[in-house]
Amino acid sequence: MSLVTTNAMFATARKNGYAIAAFNFENMEMIQAIIAAGEEMNAPLILQTTPSTVHYASVDIFAASVAALVKRASIPVALHLDHGDSHELVQDALRAGYTSVMIDGSHLPLEENIAFTKKAVELCAGAGIPVEGELGHIGGKEDSTESEDSGYTDPDEAVRFVNETGVSSLAVGVGTAHGVYAKKPVLNLELISVLKSKLAVPLVLHGGSGLEDAVVQDCIARGICKVNIATDLRIAFTQAVSEYLKSNPACIDPKKFGAAGREAVKKITMNRILVCGCQGRANEI
Repeated sequence: MSLVTTNAMFATARKNGYAIAAFNFENMEMIQAIIAAGEEMNAPLILQTTPSTVHYASVDIFAASVAALVKRASIPVALHLDHGDSHELVQDALRAGYTSVMIDGSHLPLEENIAFTKKAVELCAGAGIPVEGELGHIGGKEDSTESEDSGYTDPDEAVRFVNETGVSSLAVGVGTAHGVYAKKPVLNLELISVLKSKLAVPLVLHGGSGLEDAVVQDCIARGICKVNIATDLRIAFTQAVSEYLKSNPACIDPKKFGAAGREAVKKITMNRILVCGCQGRANEI
């Protein structure tokens, strides 16, 4: 198969009451694990990279790796730029073959966020690539941005933001945070219901790692169409590699401990697919 955009994924998910699981990856093994899990569960998937990941290598290297594996896959897969922080990076991702982008101006005042996001939408329009924006602030640490507080998305501002920017989907602030939760988060679940009632675009939940399964499923039932998972995969991969090396201290073959990390990521990916309810849905896209 070839990479697809997220448009059909979200339309079907929204219609049928489930969410697409979106997984951040850092290396080849994680790409292999995520796609293998999706294949085994016949689930549509979104693979995504943050600016720090692509700066470590490049959008070209990651796009080529994903495209090579997707060519042999039987499920729809989108490649998404997560938390794009500049229009230059958006353009680089488009040239490399990404099929979805996020531009994150949530740290800006509303007027500036609208202008910043609208320009990204205009850049992507000619290629038919959907753009995810963010309004409200998701706390925690994401790349070089860190915040202790989560700012809730204002419904009226969200209507204006969507109308003036033309985004295809919207990441909303409802109390989640990036990274590892230091304490149990308190989510404003009713806000998701209100936002869904006011907006025609799909809603995105960032900070999906570490949330209780029932909470994620409640968010989906209220209107979330995409759930981002990053930290859970990083923890699974790193712990598996560490445990393998502890048990095999003489190992100098990266393929062996890489395979251990890959298997751990596959297991957590399959679990998150089940939580999002997108298993068995690949043929609907």
